[in-house]
Amino acid sequence: MKTKQEIVENWLPRYTKHPLEDFTDLVLLTNFNNYVDLFCEHFGIEAPPYDANMRVAIAGGITIINFGMGSPNAAIIMDLLSAIKPRACLFLGKCGAIPAKVQMGDLILPLAAIRGEGTSNDYYPPEVPALPAFMLQRAVSSSIRDAGHDYWTGTVYTTNRRIWEHDETFKEYLLRTRAMAVDMETATLFTTGFANHIPTGALLLVSDNPMTPEGVKTAESDKKVTTNYVQDHVHIGILSLQKIMSKDKTVKHLKW
Repeated sequence: MKTKQEIVENWLPRYTKHPLEDFTDLVLLTNFNNYVDLFCEHFGIEAPPYDANMRVAIAGGITIINFGMGSPNAAIIMDLLSAIKPRACLFLGKCGAIPAKVQMGDLILPLAAIRGEGTSNDYYPPEVPALPAFMLQRAVSSSIRDAGHDYWTGTVYTTNRRIWEHDETFKEYLLRTRAMAVDMETATLFTTGFANHIPTGALLLVSDNPMTPEGVKTAESDKKVTTNYVQDHVHIGILSLQKIMSKDKTVKHLKW
């Protein structure tokens, strides 16, 4: 295999155990198996097995993929999805709040992401901003309101560090960025989506308040988030892509 297209057309089925023709052109991305299960419950289909590197379910014209955690995996899935050239990809991720006003269970609709992860530097110079597809984020905004919720907007800081909550110097730096939240995937997804000509957006659920010791995620607090907020998060993601599907709007924010 000499070309990127040859590689991704071979590797997307290898990672997911689905042939290319199974995939739809509207894609939900997640880090969590229970999001895949809730998607299946929503559409009344059987949940997929755990025999693939990236667990996939397909229903109602939408494909959901659990691509794993972290910016390297985020870059991998966007490269692989170039095999099918989706019309839109929406990331349903979790994040940690930075300012005290943002609380667990809140929704954040990122207008941009800060590329602190390094992975995206293999795609574009560091000064290139990480931006979502505007029309996709607009559809998500409408879906949040239709579901009776509100949301924050702003930037998200994406880092490769998973354990930093003890590092006061890093936390002071995060405050100086004026970002609303911190995660491990959003900036990479926006940048690699842009590189692969895939309109990409994100809707983030605040799962913890890691800037204070009492706000750091625990098994108990994570269970609370899953019980109280995750189902709505998945529902809004599905509704957002259905808006794109039913109204047949383009989500490309420029000509590639």
